[in-house]
Amino acid sequence: QVRLKESGGGSVQVGGSLRLSCEASYVVAANWYCMGWFRQAPGSEREGVAHIMSDGRTIYGSSVKGRFTISRDNADNTLYLQMDNLKAEDTAVYYCASDRGMIGSCLDPGQYYYWGQGTQVTVSS
Repeated sequence: QVRLKESGGGSVQVGGSLRLSCEASYVVAANWYCMGWFRQAPGSEREGVAHIMSDGRTIYGSSVKGRFTISRDNADNTLYLQMDNLKAEDTAVYYCASDRGMIGSCLDPGQYYYWGQGTQVTVSS
């Protein structure tokens, strides 16, 4: 049973933009404290990219601050990641994630219980 489903990945040139979407099932959307985007490049550890809390506060990784924007549409239970001014080093598989509503650190991957299957983002020069 799919709880989180990402879409919107693809290939783009350096300086371009992409918007990722993550549709959450009712079970996920009904109770959450943190939702976020992580990414993992080949040979690298999973990295937190952007996070949003249920009160609307957002946190960004230092490498994407000022270029990426996380948002959530509560009407359709969808999480978004707008990625502008993309760089080659943004190439990775991007995952959305959600917790089960317990207060904790949104920066900690261990906070998250539900994970999407991932979507590939490739930025080329």
